[in-house]
Amino acid sequence: MTGWIEIGALDDIPRRGARCVSTPGGRIAIFRTAEDRIFATEDRCPHRGGPLSQGIVHGAAVTCPLHNWVISLETGQAMGADEGSVRTIPARVEDGRIFIAPEAAGRAA
Repeated sequence: MTGWIEIGALDDIPRRGARCVSTPGGRIAIFRTAEDRIFATEDRCPHRGGPLSQGIVHGAAVTCPLHNWVISLETGQAMGADEGSVRTIPARVEDGRIFIAPEAAGRAA
């Protein structure tokens, strides 16, 4: 699993919750949906830099706690009338452990 970094157990993140990890490239928010899907994005809303990891997870999206921007966890794109995006980071679960590949992160628009 070259390039993948283990960050913890799936059960360390509550359903519809998030946790953060610090990397040399910045803070990464790891999200767990109600269906146990895992997503990772940079932990910074494209609007005013709000901490997405403190937002509300619903479906495959997160709502920023500062100004209610909704960000797709799948694409990193702002939804609705809002414009902007955050970098997405590949994430996966293997044997109940979460792995991310920060070096393979997508670019924000």
